[in-house]
Order: sequence, then C-alpha cells, then structure tokens
Amino acid sequence: MAPSFGRSISFPLSPARASRPRAAAYHVRSVSLPCSCHPLLAHLCSHIAAVRSWVAAPASPSTGLAHLDALHAELLLLPEARSALQYGSATSTCLLDGFLLLADAHGAFEETVVELRAHASDAQAALRRRDDARLASAVRSLRRAEKDLARLAASVRAAAKFPTLSASSNAAEVEVSGALAEAVAAAACASAAVFSAVESVSSVATTAMASKKTMTSSLKSLVKSGKPASDEEKEVATLERLEEVEACVAEIESGSDKVFRSILHTRVALLNIQTDTCC
Repeated sequence: MAPSFGRSISFPLSPARASRPRAAAYHVRSVSLPCSCHPLLAHLCSHIAAVRSWVAAPASPSTGLAHLDALHAELLLLPEARSALQYGSATSTCLLDGFLLLADAHGAFEETVVELRAHASDAQAALRRRDDARLASAVRSLRRAEKDLARLAASVRAAAKFPTLSASSNAAEVEVSGALAEAVAAAACASAAVFSAVESVSSVATTAMASKKTMTSSLKSLVKSGKPASDEEKEVATLERLEEVEACVAEIESGSDKVFRSILHTRVALLNIQTDTCC
C-alpha cells in the first residue's frame, strides 16, 4: 500500500514540485473570467460610474454626450460578451430593444435640436425688427420643440427599466450580461438628462419672451412711463438667452451625431452576434 500511497495525486510527496504547474494552470484559467478585477470589465464599470455621476448633477449637455460616446465605445469589447449574447438569449433581446429605443430617441433628438436652433434664430430676428407676429410664431415653435424634447426624455427613460436577466450556468456570462444591462440603463438615464437640459436652456429663453408683452405694446407702455432703458435691458437679456440656445445646439450637434452613430453601430454588432455572423 505504501508505494500506491506515494503515487497519489491528492497527497504528493513533494508539494514544491507540483505547486508551480498547478499555480500556472490556475493563472491561465483566471484570465478569461470577467471578475471584478478583469481590466475590460473594470473599465466599462468606470464609464458607467462616470455616466451615473454626471446624471446625478447634469451640467453641460455636451459633457453628457461625451460620456455617452465613451460608454458605447466600451460595449461588446469583453471576450465573454459574444457567448453571453448569442443564440437569441434573453439578454441579447433586451439589449436590442433597449438600443432600438435609444436610437429612435437620439435620431428624433437630432431633428428637434436643428429645428430649435432655427426657431431661436427667427425669434432673434423678430425681436430686433420688433415684429410681433413673427416673434409670436417663433415662440410657439420653440415651445412645441420643448414639448417634443420633454416627450423624448420621458420615452427614453423606459430603456432604463431593464427586466431581470435570467441566470446562466456560466458565472462569467452572468456578470457580463449584468454589466451590459447596467450600461444600457445608464445610457438611457443620461440621454433623458441631456434632452431635459437642452429643453431647460430653451425654456429660459421662451419664458423671458413670454414675460414681456408684445414688442409694440411694450414699447408704447414704456414710452408713456418714461422707462426706455428698462425695455432695452429686457430686450438685450432676451437676445442673450436666445443666443445661448443657439450656442447650446451648436455645441452638441457633433456630439449628438457621434452618439447616434455609435448606438446604431452597437445594435448592428449585437445583431451580428445574435445571428453568429460576426467575425
């Protein structure tokens, strides 16, 4: 029995001799696991945290779009993403639906901000020319665009309500799936915050115009009261608010287009993974 006992794998006579190859084998296997220390997964999670942080205190819409673009660039880079999302899994279906909603919202957002910029320009021209009819029309158009932005913000939040993902036999796939779902939810919240921020900038301008009477009646009343300076100050302040709307749109146009394209690219990549046509 002694010779047999000496050859036992469970109880080697020389632990030092077996420790090195066993440790190396464990190291090789751990590389493929997207645990909390996996570099790519950690990088994705850091972008999700940055997006969540911006949503908690949204400042410039362009900054929010930059965070969104960086987040989408990190998606699907994990080596386990393919196995976690292929074969029509519930995760893949949910992500496809989420990215479709995001793509529709950002496509409509691009169209709305172009209209917003044009209406703000019309309002400025009407103010300078003291054209009441044109000003009233521009204000109505701005308010319609603001309502469109509010509807987009409300609709895109639906993508943030991600359903509970079904468990997988592979812990790595479960972790990757959860991270991708969290990324979509964060992107939806950030998109809603960007839309609302642009709406707020425009709303300040329309409120400034609505707080005044029509240009003609305002001028008449101010001439009678002998306060022309006050009217000039209000007009300058209103023009500044409208210029801020134009500047805001100009600042986000390129970032908005980048985010829209990255969403489309990610959805196409998901479709390729699901149909197993991606190289």
